[in-house]
Amino acid sequence: MARIFDVIEYANEMENEIVHRFPDNTSDGEYRLGSNVIVRSGQTAVFFRDGLALDTFGAGRHIIATANVPLLTEKIQNLLTAGKTVFPAEVYFVSMKEFANRKWGTSQPILIRNPGMGLGVALLQGYGTYGFEVKDPQQLILQVVGKKASFSVDAIEERLRVALLSKLQDTLNEWGGKMAVPELLAKTIELGTFIQSLAEEEFNALGLTLKRFIIGNLKPSEKSAQELRDMGMLDMATYTQLQAADSMRDAANNPSGGAGLTAGIGAGMGIGNLMGQALQGGMQSGQQQQTPNGNAMPDVMTPSDAAGFLKVSEEDVLAAIKDGSLKAKKLGNAYRISKASLEEFLKG
Repeated sequence: MARIFDVIEYANEMENEIVHRFPDNTSDGEYRLGSNVIVRSGQTAVFFRDGLALDTFGAGRHIIATANVPLLTEKIQNLLTAGKTVFPAEVYFVSMKEFANRKWGTSQPILIRNPGMGLGVALLQGYGTYGFEVKDPQQLILQVVGKKASFSVDAIEERLRVALLSKLQDTLNEWGGKMAVPELLAKTIELGTFIQSLAEEEFNALGLTLKRFIIGNLKPSEKSAQELRDMGMLDMATYTQLQAADSMRDAANNPSGGAGLTAGIGAGMGIGNLMGQALQGGMQSGQQQQTPNGNAMPDVMTPSDAAGFLKVSEEDVLAAIKDGSLKAKKLGNAYRISKASLEEFLKG
């Protein structure tokens, strides 16, 4: 038999809890007319019965009566206890405060089209915060919570982040087609405001309102060539070029020495910057590798020829030969480099 309550309250700060059903150990409680409903500051109490909202109470002390719960006159069961009518219902306490500084971030880089720069594409990653609060308690309970005894921020946060990131991706692709990446990265405040307006309708459908969406940082991806290939974003030709660029960058940052070929082109450059420089034409599948003068790469090259193909100085190529990272044949005082040796060097 359900317990009869004369006082209905949930004395909890609800730090990470959005909704709490009272009582939480049964599907329904039974309440007397004349019982006290105590709603704390920052809470709303919603009475439900048979899936319909009977009434909503804001912060303060309330007395249950047919005058302030008019639907009781239609739904009430005339069970008498000590001369007072008792009715079954579900009472949900809803936190109305703002859940601020929630984190979002791109677990994978977002590929956007960016005509006029480098390859015409860019990989961007970002992170920031957002805040939301309950707008319509009844809508939230009906659409999301159901009969759960407790509903936390964690239970809905992934759904909210997915909605926000989908709007971010759509917006970056739309804006990226109209402006260069550096200009796009300078508009994080405008982007945040625009994405907030786009996501508001989706939040409203859940009974929520999106209070703010802040982009803390937006930058070119630092994913390595191998990570991007594992994600299916690179063909083999592009992967080979990017892997070589990664090796150059890593060697340039290696304090143990051996600057060689890497010193002039790898130092301080991330994968986002290298895309437009090391991969010019790398995604044109099926085309033969070419030297700067437009001719196909010869089977045998001088250090000068190889330097022109790699877009580095001849001294860098000679340094790579001397440290053994690039194989070459010495004929007298001259070096000759095979096409296969250079391709092997690019593979790292």
